Amino acid sequence: MKIDEFMTTRIASIGADLSAYDAIEKMVDRRIRSLLVKFTGKDSDHGVITARDIVFKVLAKGINPTDIKVASIAARPIVCVDREVTLAEAATLMEKSHIARVFVCEGERIIGVASLLDIMAASLIMRARGENVS
Repeated sequence: MKIDEFMTTRIASIGADLSAYDAIEKMVDRRIRSLLVKFTGKDSDHGVITARDIVFKVLAKGINPTDIKVASIAARPIVCVDREVTLAEAATLMEKSHIARVFVCEGERIIGVASLLDIMAASLIMRARGENVS
């Protein structure tokens, strides 16, 4: 199964100059675990901020989330893969890179994101279809 069959195409984003509090509001409101971070300058300059980043780098340290910018805790650069990457290839890349999501790109344009949960869901679909899941 190719990554473009199970990736999420609706990607929520946030400006790098906004606060961690703004990121928390958006993530909680939409019940999502990450946001694409858009930095000013090049359109292809992106990062990612996750619920884990906010909890471990801000809240657990007692930092007021309104006092810290998304840019200072976002991970960058993002990891991009081609839409033809397979489920197994994406999972291997995530494991080797110690990341929980990869972005799917066509050139410099981001067209989707696939997370660990997406890969698990895809494996269930493959099993239901009778396909080999390794």
